Amino acid sequence: MKTNSKYKFSLLALFLVFASCEDFLDVNFDPRNPQVAQGFAILPPILSQMARGESFDTRYIGAYTQNWCTRLANNVWDLHGYVAGSDAAGELWRSNYWSIGKNIDLIVDDATAKEQWDYVGAAYGIRAWSWQSTTDYHGEIILKQAWEPNRYVFDYDSQEEVYAEVVRVAEMALENLNKTGGGVAESSLGRGDLVYKGNREKWIKFVNGVLARNANHLSNKASYSPDKVIGFVDKSFASNADNFAIPHAGTNSSDGNFYGPTRNNLANFRPTKFIVSLLDGTVFNGVVDPRIGLMMTASPDGVFRGVTPGKVDSTNVTNDPRRIPTLWGGSPALAASAQPGKYIFTDKADHLIMTYWEMQFIKAEAAFKKGDKTLAFDAFRKGISAHMDFCKVTTANKEAYLSSAALPQSSDALTLSQIMLQKYISMWVAGTIETWVDMRRYHYDPAIYTGFTLPSPLAAGNNDKPAYRVRPRYNSEYVWNLETLNKLGAADLDYHTKEMWFTKP
Repeated sequence: MKTNSKYKFSLLALFLVFASCEDFLDVNFDPRNPQVAQGFAILPPILSQMARGESFDTRYIGAYTQNWCTRLANNVWDLHGYVAGSDAAGELWRSNYWSIGKNIDLIVDDATAKEQWDYVGAAYGIRAWSWQSTTDYHGEIILKQAWEPNRYVFDYDSQEEVYAEVVRVAEMALENLNKTGGGVAESSLGRGDLVYKGNREKWIKFVNGVLARNANHLSNKASYSPDKVIGFVDKSFASNADNFAIPHAGTNSSDGNFYGPTRNNLANFRPTKFIVSLLDGTVFNGVVDPRIGLMMTASPDGVFRGVTPGKVDSTNVTNDPRRIPTLWGGSPALAASAQPGKYIFTDKADHLIMTYWEMQFIKAEAAFKKGDKTLAFDAFRKGISAHMDFCKVTTANKEAYLSSAALPQSSDALTLSQIMLQKYISMWVAGTIETWVDMRRYHYDPAIYTGFTLPSPLAAGNNDKPAYRVRPRYNSEYVWNLETLNKLGAADLDYHTKEMWFTKP
């Protein structure tokens, strides 16, 4: 059959159109920005979200623990209340379910295909940490149905089930982190690992730290095992070099530390009288802690002062010569950008997710409960020493404090209160959520937390009860999932005062 030349030209033109389209699409491929999810590209923003979730919500929970309070009277968070119809204090929820969420699965899927078991292990380690933090913060949460497609209403699971899931996922993390061969390589994991630069051994220590937290939080349960806690701690951090610390470039507000002066997120926050009393000698036999001037700044008259939750102190007034400085160390009268910052309140300061000194205080508490006061005393002193090293206390000042009347000088003199108070100091702001876990486990007991007093009165709607949980994130739950929340009693005004599973016997 004779082919029409005009028809042949049309076929050729059609072929060229499709070919040119394909070439045009190829032009848009950028090898620097992968078109498929790869672990090294996803891990850095996940690490960033770990810091974001904690730091955003510490603004609110730090008031519950009296790490800090605002300089305003009757602030609802300072009084153990909450803001209804708001996502305030909902960032951890957002991070767990959205910012971190399914991105963990993307890393696992990509890394499994490439036999990059170190990436798989690190991803599961973060998920275990995220489940632990989220349930410790909120209580009952969505576990089994999380990320289930085509679902708009989600059921909640018990905290006991979430605790078990943390252990299961952590064990998967350890299994993969201990694998070698295939695509496992420190240089490969180091591409995306901003914290440990691809060091699997340090990731293994971090996961054991998560397990230590998980086991220690059960101290009120009959199943609590001090030996198990101590075992996990001994497999976790060996020094401050192992701390899980997320770095900040600190060049501007977009890459700076949330607590730094450039971002100016803490302008209304001040240290409380409680934390100041632990450092200025009020609680510890008149001995001034050498960390006080390294962690916070004295008022212009040289005296360290703190605020009372819910009250406006005369020293908060800007033109008062006794005024309490901002947390980053300068006068409230100065612009944040003009202040250099100090301690964890600098623009370039790392965000501490977990530390060696925390592990040592966990060990001290567990050993004390076990009845091994010699081991408890050793861990107690190691915890204090490590935090002082982090604060850059001089060797002479550290040794003077360790041998002073502020601290017990023998294992027989050690008390549980001393362990928890020194842990509180070391975790101030940099570990507020864990501090809140501790205070709820001990039901805000002033016999443990010497000098701690709950606000009076507490927030309206609390029914004279302190906060024990944060309500689920408003926009994702109270807007879309209210029917399920009603089953939990989460629509009650005092739901946030309902005790946690882990705080009960």
